[in-house]
Amino acid sequence: MRLFTKYKDVLLISISTILYFIFAYYLERTEFNKLLVLWFALFGSFYLLIKSKTIHTSTLIGLVILFRLIFLFAIPNLSQDFYRFIWDGRMILKGLNPYLSLPETFIQQGLHPIADSNNLYSGMGEMNGSHYTNYPPINQLCFLIAALFASKSVFGSIIVLRVIIILADLGILYFGKKLLERLNLPVKNIFWYALNPFIIIEMTGNLHFEPVMLFFLIWSFYKLHQQKWAFAAILLAFSVSVKLIPLLFLPLFYQWFIKKDKNWFIGIKNLSIFYAIILGTIIILFLPFYSSEFIENYANSVGLWFRNFEFNASFYYIFREIGYLFRGYNEIAVIGKTTPILTIVFLLIITFFRKNKSMSQLITALLFGLCFYYFTATTVHPWYLATPLILSVFTKYRFPIIWTIVIIFSYQAYANTPWKENLWFVTFEYLVLYGFLFFELRKSTQYYKIVK
Repeated sequence: MRLFTKYKDVLLISISTILYFIFAYYLERTEFNKLLVLWFALFGSFYLLIKSKTIHTSTLIGLVILFRLIFLFAIPNLSQDFYRFIWDGRMILKGLNPYLSLPETFIQQGLHPIADSNNLYSGMGEMNGSHYTNYPPINQLCFLIAALFASKSVFGSIIVLRVIIILADLGILYFGKKLLERLNLPVKNIFWYALNPFIIIEMTGNLHFEPVMLFFLIWSFYKLHQQKWAFAAILLAFSVSVKLIPLLFLPLFYQWFIKKDKNWFIGIKNLSIFYAIILGTIIILFLPFYSSEFIENYANSVGLWFRNFEFNASFYYIFREIGYLFRGYNEIAVIGKTTPILTIVFLLIITFFRKNKSMSQLITALLFGLCFYYFTATTVHPWYLATPLILSVFTKYRFPIIWTIVIIFSYQAYANTPWKENLWFVTFEYLVLYGFLFFELRKSTQYYKIVK
């Protein structure tokens, strides 16, 4: 029986390896049916591997590396954002501030400030090339590293960017395992993130830099649990300087500091220093790029996500239809400004009226605070889910795992030329997600009543 089980594990590993190879080198984004078959087959193998009782942790770690290395020489096939990453990195290498110019302007004027400028602009697309970059400074540092090693080769730059992301994921694996041990949670939980096909494909495969952000975030949590909160603040600032999303988490640290000291004043003082270190570090990291136009350009670029862009939204699409019904036109300008306000109100409610004193309670609050923002946002790209997924590893909730499965239906939009969303697919995605979320919340409430 044991021999049969081992053969089954070898078969699952072999199937996964072949499927990842096909995904990396023989799939176009427009092949939606093929995409679905590969996606669900990979998730089926992933689940069976995680649940196997005969696979050792060391083998799972080996698979984390193996499955990512399969993508090492592949051109991203589900996203074109990497062309902008390479553009920004080469601009910095040339001594040019990427926050102050548009790729579109150079191309229209027939200027070529960097190698492969025409190919990079064509690859990133007109929409990306017509907006100012919104990638924070540590993210830009990653782009610069790629330019340093491959200033004239797009393929070489892709490999360098991919290596950075793989190293970040290994860092998440290392500190995530340590944090799980400190929280007395199963160490194997970290593989719900590290071996998740969504993470392997969207991050390593498509070169989204959430793993670098999450590496600093999980390291920060680990140091915070060790009571080294000054170092944790610096790491959190680095996380924000890769992607801005951890800024949403700042209010939720209130109870963590207040509970540490019976003296409320000392708790507030330490919390204020914590915030000051974060803010000061972020400012220092942005300083090399500062100019009089920088703030305006950056604010406008970030604001576009609230005022202009719509993709794979949830409640926003319902609000939009209500706006059409009563006003006769798209109310994104109004709704987009309301979403951040609603999120802030929700974060303040769970900051002061929910118990967030332990690390598990704190991370659970972060999970629901972030998901509330995504549930009401105008745009939810697939790679956004990396953050709720890693947070769920340290909680009892697993609905983000379900979300990483059904998020694939959002890619149906790219099967059309030009791309167009099918709202039936979006509806199905969120019905499955909210159904499972409701199930988990109900189960959690019943457990609380029994314990109480």
